[in-house]
Amino acid sequence: MIEQFSNMELLNQFWLILFFLIPMVLISRMVVAGTRFSPILIIVILGLGMGYLLVFTGVATPGLVEFPFVDLMARTTIIALTVSFFVGGQELRKILGNKDLAVEDTVVVSDEETFLGTTRTQFFYIVRAFFLLFGLEGITRFILSDGTGMFDNSYPLIAYIGIIGSILFIDNKAKITNKHQYMKKGLLEMIAIIILLVISYQIAMAVKSVIALPQIFFAMMIAAALGAIFYNWSFGPTIRALLVAGIPVVLAANFMIGGSRIGDAFEIEGMNAVLAYGFFGQLFWMFGGIALIMFFARTANARNLAPGMAGSLSHSGLTGACTAGDFGKTAAQRAPIMINIPFFGHIFVFSVLAISAERGSLWVFPSLLIVAVGVGLTILALINLRKSNGEDKKEVKALMQFSFGWQMCAVFGGLALLSLSTMPIDYAAMAQSSAISHFGLFAAIQGDMFGSEAAALIPFIFSMPFLVHPLVFFMFGKAMENNGEMPIKPVYTLALIGVIGVAYAIFFV
Repeated sequence: MIEQFSNMELLNQFWLILFFLIPMVLISRMVVAGTRFSPILIIVILGLGMGYLLVFTGVATPGLVEFPFVDLMARTTIIALTVSFFVGGQELRKILGNKDLAVEDTVVVSDEETFLGTTRTQFFYIVRAFFLLFGLEGITRFILSDGTGMFDNSYPLIAYIGIIGSILFIDNKAKITNKHQYMKKGLLEMIAIIILLVISYQIAMAVKSVIALPQIFFAMMIAAALGAIFYNWSFGPTIRALLVAGIPVVLAANFMIGGSRIGDAFEIEGMNAVLAYGFFGQLFWMFGGIALIMFFARTANARNLAPGMAGSLSHSGLTGACTAGDFGKTAAQRAPIMINIPFFGHIFVFSVLAISAERGSLWVFPSLLIVAVGVGLTILALINLRKSNGEDKKEVKALMQFSFGWQMCAVFGGLALLSLSTMPIDYAAMAQSSAISHFGLFAAIQGDMFGSEAAALIPFIFSMPFLVHPLVFFMFGKAMENNGEMPIKPVYTLALIGVIGVAYAIFFV
């Protein structure tokens, strides 16, 4: 009887997260329907609110341990990012190799509106992305499990439900040139993602005794390399769904966990400084970067600003909004390139951070050296962007330089600033991750790079500065309503507020 109850509880957990996460994404799209604003902002509010209410009403405790499938979905960050890395590798090969950027699309999507703000095909993408994340995580955990986990015996069932659901939810009204080939591509993409995750994990474990580089680093390198090799691969249903809806679903789960910790996190000593830096850091690094582009490169268009800032900060919110097409087709095409470019610099980022984690403090000299390189690249990028005269290839190459340079400035410049405070290295890493919404650093911390306490706290720390995102997405929304042109004076004002706030968080909190 106990075993039957346990099995029923497992299925109940699945239906709960299905009805937690999917409506969250759909409602967020409803709220912004008819506007140029991104639904990511609403996902933030709904996710934090749901997590907080579950704890406030006594249904769950902080961390949502009563809903383990929410945590399972929250930890699929690496799956969603792997797809972005692959697509970015494709676009990089095309740009750097002067290959034809046009790949024949084998699918014509259905524009029939199923829910307000969501077309029929988009709805299928969202549901399929949910099942894919669930199933792929189940298979990967089953392969890598050591037999001691809570769901070790259930991973085959989790994988089965996820994979069957992802195969089932393909829009029958979308016009597919070759349905059989399309299905085969989807299955091949699933197998490739699973193999990539297993290999990247094994490499991370093999080098752990030498340097504790996170799995996300190796997954990024392999996925980008595969994208460069198979640059002409037209997407099957797996990549299409994860590219459009993977990040929103992952964020919804993470924000639920973050919201559940709102009550108790403020009681932790030193947390106010972390949250203050994360909050004002969003203004400083985001609008400071935009202000630099506006002032020195003389461009205020979202086609440059959105992918440029998404890439330079590895910014989860802007990344999701760009790849979903919220800031136009040009930004959507450029975003995967910009996201990948700075990740090649992560061999320095994660190496220095891994050594810093082992030392218990920031490795200062290499950090300052990286910042100096970042400043040089940023200056070069701004000069080249100013000279681009609106030419697509010149703008893309300049934005690639900016993404790399500003990323180095943001990550290590921020950590160097935080080293001036009394904040320990694990708190500093969490603060910097949240200050720039850095998806890679978030995934690394979530993967225990800075210990179990940081891994448990990062969903909350990462989600709280998203409350600044009404300003971020409002500004980009205003830009899209004005033919892509961002208002200039408000950007300078927000950047100045960020400077003052960061100084306050470091020296006075």
